[in-house]
Amino acid sequence: MRSLENPELFRNAAKYASGINDNGFTVIQNFISEEQLARLRDFVAREADTHPGGYFAYHGSKAVAMGDIRGLSESAELLRLLGALYQQGAGQPAFTDDIHPVLRCVQGESGRSESNRFHFDASFVTALLPIEVPDATTPGEQGNLLVFANRRRIRRTVLANVIEKTLIQNAFTKRLITLGIRLHLLRPQRIRLVPGNLYLFWGYRSLHASEPCPPTTRRSTLIFHYGDPHAGSLATALILAFNQHRARRATQSSQQAA
Repeated sequence: MRSLENPELFRNAAKYASGINDNGFTVIQNFISEEQLARLRDFVAREADTHPGGYFAYHGSKAVAMGDIRGLSESAELLRLLGALYQQGAGQPAFTDDIHPVLRCVQGESGRSESNRFHFDASFVTALLPIEVPDATTPGEQGNLLVFANRRRIRRTVLANVIEKTLIQNAFTKRLITLGIRLHLLRPQRIRLVPGNLYLFWGYRSLHASEPCPPTTRRSTLIFHYGDPHAGSLATALILAFNQHRARRATQSSQQAA
């Protein structure tokens, strides 16, 4: 089991960054202990009971309400690692030194409705920690992480970033990309997630989404976002507020449907 106090995390930042550049992502195996993973699963199960059969996502302070999540998001070693990765990938230090955690869970019909939402993250570095993944064998419904890796550079202006995200992150483009994948015209990386491992990639540069899950399964992940290249802009603040509003609305809709 890997200790978060292990300085090896920071020392290997250059190797991890090289792996992301070459392969689209890198993985740190056994990032948390089996005991930590079990506690996270118990927490998700309790929260899932309050959203029966529906989607929910907790951002920021609500996500860190659980002690283990707070400990991870406030870990000095994780912060050093993500900071070093940003420096390696972006060529300069991050404007802000904060980790934004998101706890996300899809279950029931939301396993399909919340899938294939391809997007670029606002943060440059994305660290994804799977908590639960579907034990499914049907191709295309295994809850894999789908990634078109490293498809863009950091945009010079906030406006260029917003326009690009608007053109891609909409229902019409989602349908086109999903159809292209189904017809094998588009071939994203399909990353099979293992609970307890940490998956690192350039979320800002990579178009990515989660694969659908069967309605009888649950997929839960803890995501750490770090380093917004456009930090401090009004547009960035509005995008973050919109994403949090969409998560709350989707959560409320799933509760009403249940």
